[in-house]
Amino acid sequence: MSIELVAIDLDDTLLDSTWKIPESCLEAISQVQRKGVRVTLATGRMFRSALPYAQQLKVDIPLITYQGALVKNSFSQEVLYYEPLPRKLAAEIMIFFKERGIFYQSYFNDCFCIERWSPEAQYYAELSGMEPLFYDDLIAVSREQDTPKILASIFDERLMLAIEEELNRRYGEELYITRSKPVFLEVMKRSVDKGLALKMLARYFGIPREKVLAFGDSYNDLAMIKWAGIGVAMGNAPEVVKEAADYLAPSNEEEGVAHVLHELILDK
Repeated sequence: MSIELVAIDLDDTLLDSTWKIPESCLEAISQVQRKGVRVTLATGRMFRSALPYAQQLKVDIPLITYQGALVKNSFSQEVLYYEPLPRKLAAEIMIFFKERGIFYQSYFNDCFCIERWSPEAQYYAELSGMEPLFYDDLIAVSREQDTPKILASIFDERLMLAIEEELNRRYGEELYITRSKPVFLEVMKRSVDKGLALKMLARYFGIPREKVLAFGDSYNDLAMIKWAGIGVAMGNAPEVVKEAADYLAPSNEEEGVAHVLHELILDK
């Protein structure tokens, strides 16, 4: 069955270690688009951070951003779907992190928002290509403004696992809690994930599940990989992600997206 929609994660999937799209992937995606296949990005990044890549790829359909909390067209700016965190819960989660001395950030008006500069903020700024906005009190602002997610940076693996477990125990029925990069713990509304967003986008275009191809590398990609007709895990993905996939690609550093697009679409 021919593929009609391709969804590709950015970090550690399409992008290399310098956060650039390899030339072979650019060319393969362009060829796929010329065959009439729709291509989108499905990322945990903020819309503003994903937009330059979409423009580089000439993606003219809605992008899945913030782990699926915002689905928005990169050209027309039409919003297909937006599900921010309930404000009360957003404030509670920030308090949870603050009490434990964990660095966190929010995203008011599609901006990267923090209270203070730190090594964690610097890492995120370099990765995302975004400069932060500074607030005196993110918790107070979260009671007045919407944020699609809260991201905590935790560089200690044991602490990451403990915090993730505690959050799931306390908020698992109300919130979607996932890891993107090993050091990023992300919190969204329960009705949000990349799989649900991809399902909605496929329905929007009238494309059956069987004709959807999705690429990912991490825990936040699991729902999308499982939902797609063909779910592809990168060679650099954790074992649990590989086990959920229908197809394994070479790693992002080996330009795995281009390899699979050739194998499944272009060279058929």
